Amino acid sequence: MGKTTTDTAVGVRLDKWLWAARFFKTRSLAKTAVENGKVEYDGQRPKVSRLVEVGALLKITQGWDIKEVEVLDISAQRGPASQAQQLYRETQASQEKRAAEAEKRRLAGAATLAPQQRPDKKSRRQLHRFKRQDTE
Repeated sequence: MGKTTTDTAVGVRLDKWLWAARFFKTRSLAKTAVENGKVEYDGQRPKVSRLVEVGALLKITQGWDIKEVEVLDISAQRGPASQAQQLYRETQASQEKRAAEAEKRRLAGAATLAPQQRPDKKSRRQLHRFKRQDTE
């Protein structure tokens, strides 16, 4: 699985661990997320170069979802998804909260009625005029 806690005492940078655990597609996306405050390390806003420790609690915001995970192992190498899932464990409370929020979004989307037909040219102009009015 690459570097683990027994292989090295140095550790792995937070952005590299997030990339290896497959939370982000690239290290630069992981770095940007950490810099923009989308990742919390033990309740604090970390730097990208923060060394990850086993047992740490991470709160990761991705789109609508907020995941709370506990670090189980450390790896600097990106492997298959099955190996990446062994690096962390999502808390039960986080899973329940994400499921409840997803259900709320699903129900809110179902409550919105779609129009019967596409707007014609005149209606489209009125919509554009109305939308421009909000931004000005």
